[in-house]
Amino acid sequence: MNKPQGTVDESKLALFLNDIVRDMGAAMHAVLVVIGDRLGLYEAMTGAGPQTPAQIAVRAGADERYTQEWLNANAASGWVTYHPADGTYELSPEQQFVISAMDVPGAYQIVASCFCDADKLAGAIACGAGFGWHEHHHGLFEGTERFFRPNYLAHLVTEWIPALDGVREKLERGGNVADVGCGHGASTLIMAQAFPNSLFTGFDYHEGSIEKARRRAAEAGAERNVRFESAAAKDFPGSGYDLVTFFDCLHDMGDPVGAARHVLSALAPGGTWMIVEPFAGDRVEDNLNPVGRVFYSASTVVCTPASRAQEVGMALGAQAGEKRMREIVLEGGFRHFRRAAETPFNLVFEARA
Repeated sequence: MNKPQGTVDESKLALFLNDIVRDMGAAMHAVLVVIGDRLGLYEAMTGAGPQTPAQIAVRAGADERYTQEWLNANAASGWVTYHPADGTYELSPEQQFVISAMDVPGAYQIVASCFCDADKLAGAIACGAGFGWHEHHHGLFEGTERFFRPNYLAHLVTEWIPALDGVREKLERGGNVADVGCGHGASTLIMAQAFPNSLFTGFDYHEGSIEKARRRAAEAGAERNVRFESAAAKDFPGSGYDLVTFFDCLHDMGDPVGAARHVLSALAPGGTWMIVEPFAGDRVEDNLNPVGRVFYSASTVVCTPASRAQEVGMALGAQAGEKRMREIVLEGGFRHFRRAAETPFNLVFEARA
């Protein structure tokens, strides 16, 4: 290993090493989140109050000694509350909300899937090749639905659609909607259930995700006004759509300008394109924060390789920012583009002809 150049500042070194130890613990704990989620250990603790390791192990059907060690690791990470007076463990209301209602373990399922693909990703990154969404471990598809769905439930119908000019009223009367890059169909089904007079079609090029989305629709009893078809963003069928939606996927596409042109041709007169993207500033320095850290990391192993695997391979990345998105949309032929809404994790754009 090469020797460091320059004089080492001991105080800066100590701070950096502290960050390294923190991150090392977070990385190791990520494995335990996936295991605890898979074994039902968090579920066994939810709403149960203080319990001993033995009680939690019985409820989850797990080994007591392993459960105790898992609990201690979770307590050290702040995911579980430990009561030293009686040696019990519980999930606080806040911990329950994050783990259950927000389904944060789904995000760790995404992380685990990337570790499964690490060798292949390293090869792609080394030579500049692509690595398609469909080539990833199945945990990426499942974790993405789990982690993104609570966010869509919280904002999509109550905030994002109302922020679009006249769209909610169209959907209440009865509109025609295409949800492109729908994955397992979480966003499509949320909209379909909220607007029963409208027809929703979810499109995704990944056939396995479309099959899962169809099962989700059947389970939800939403087949009357929703269907799912396999198609890519540049060739999804149909026209006269009142609304076309892209949720967290435009930056993944090899040819986002081509996708924009196709959306424009598919919209009805006065139709709207809603683009939901990861929150990002226009400059790198704007995104050097905890949220940007997550998105840049995910972009390196998921988004950029996905784009590189497609024609053009523009590789916008998950932190492209509003300015770059505006350029893409306008180049695709749209004349109207604005930021309609935002959350700490998303930017919501409205595009019209």
